[in-house]
Amino acid sequence: MDYRDNVFLTVAENLSFTKAAEELFISQPAVTKHIKELENKLKIPLFIRKGNKIYLTKAGKLTYHYFKGIKQEYNELNFKLARINDTYNGVLKIGASSTISQYIIPKVIVAFHKHYPKIELYLINGNSLEIEQKLLEDEIDFALVENESSQTNIKYINFLEDEIVAVSGIHSVYAKKKMLTIADLQEIPIILREKGSGTLEVIQKSLNKHNLNIDKLNILIHLGSTESIKNSLQEFDGIALISEKSIEKELQIKTINKIQIKNLSIIRKYRIALHYGPISSTAELFQKFLISYNF
Repeated sequence: MDYRDNVFLTVAENLSFTKAAEELFISQPAVTKHIKELENKLKIPLFIRKGNKIYLTKAGKLTYHYFKGIKQEYNELNFKLARINDTYNGVLKIGASSTISQYIIPKVIVAFHKHYPKIELYLINGNSLEIEQKLLEDEIDFALVENESSQTNIKYINFLEDEIVAVSGIHSVYAKKKMLTIADLQEIPIILREKGSGTLEVIQKSLNKHNLNIDKLNILIHLGSTESIKNSLQEFDGIALISEKSIEKELQIKTINKIQIKNLSIIRKYRIALHYGPISSTAELFQKFLISYNF
C-alpha cells in the first residue's frame, strides 16, 4: 500500500478530513489532494458531502473493505517475516470488560510483554456490551467479556471461571451473618453494577432459575465499577454482589466480609470474543498465551 491509500483509510475511519489530517500530522489540503488523486486513479468518487458531514459512496465502501484487507495482509507479512528472524512485532488492541480489565488481564499482559516485548499492546475497558460493540466496529482486535448473552456475528471461547458473591463492609450489621437466603435479597439494601454490565446480566440469569426478577431485589444504588462498589461498602449498611476475584486482597486484610447465599450459586465464564473467520497473528498469539496462562 502507498501513503495515499493509508490517507484514504484514515479519512474513511474518521469520516472527517480534519480529524484525518490531525491523526496523520499533515495539513487538511494535503489530505484533500491525496483523496482527489486516488479518486482520479480509480475514476470514481469515494466520498459524498451532505451538509457539514462526509460519507462513503458505494464505491468508497467497497474500496475501504478491500484496502482494509490489504493493510491486514501487509501487517501479516511483516509479522511472519519477523517470526523468521525470531522476533515478534506489531500492534494488538485488547478490549476487556470492567472486572476482567481491572483484576484478571493486567498480569497476563505483563507476562505476554515479557515474552514478546516488540508487540505494542493497548488495553481498552468498558462494560461487556460496549466492548462487543468496539469489536464489531473494528476498534479493537481482541475482546474479553463477562456477560452470558451471545451475538450471532461473534464467536466466544471460555478461558476462566468466576463466581459472583455477596459481600458487606466489616462494620455493616450484615457482616456478622454467615448465611443469607434468596428471600433476604428482597429485603436487605443492595448495591449492584450498572445496566449493560456482564455482572448484572449473570446475576439476573441466576435469579431467573428461582423465578425471581432482579427488579424485586432491594437495590438502592447502581455503580459503574467494582472498585466504586467496594469503596462504598465501608459506609453502606447493606450488601453488594460482585466478583469473588475482585475481593482477594480485601478478604486477606479483612476490610470486606463474604456471605454465603443458601441455594444460590452465581457462576460465570469469562470469554474471549472474536470475529468469525481468520484473526491476526498477534491476536492468535495472545489467544494461545491467555488460554494456557496459569491463573
